Amino acid sequence: MLVTHCSTPCRYFQQGLRTPLFRGNLMGPREAPVTIVEFFDPACETCRAFYPIVKDLMRQYPADVRLVIRYAPFHRGADQVVKLLEAARKQDRFVPVLESLLDTQLSWADHGSPRLELALRAAAQAGLDLRRAQADMATPMMDAVIQQDLQDINALQVSKTPTFFVNGRPLPSFGAKQLADLVSQEVAKVKK
Repeated sequence: MLVTHCSTPCRYFQQGLRTPLFRGNLMGPREAPVTIVEFFDPACETCRAFYPIVKDLMRQYPADVRLVIRYAPFHRGADQVVKLLEAARKQDRFVPVLESLLDTQLSWADHGSPRLELALRAAAQAGLDLRRAQADMATPMMDAVIQQDLQDINALQVSKTPTFFVNGRPLPSFGAKQLADLVSQEVAKVKK
């Protein structure tokens, strides 16, 4: 799956705020009419549980739905894993590294003391060039990505992960069915 970084101003803004929701890692067709924006923490167990649900929605509507992953590094040490994911994106390894990190999350994401070395090992097993990734992780650009997402988190009042928006609309309440229903509604709107 092609992953690109969407940094251009996007057409959806949350409730009149000037914060673009669609800045982040884009998965799926760039021109898809329905966009799921997920504020995601790589150390979040619920984010891990929702990943297959979101992938199923994208499979259900392959031409109509895209996903934008925004970072919400709320857990201790998650900021370093966000940098690792951004380094993976630069090597066109975002999805394999993301999936490897989610598969091994229980080993590296101990909330009391995260183990970055195990996250790095999982990323290497997914084909990431660690030497290059670690150099990229140390660049100011990585801090800028995190700072931008943190500013947007504050502007949008995101307080937990995962938090979803579908075409700029927040879920009415949290849950897999609520996400699927909102996606279905938005797809139906564009099919009319």
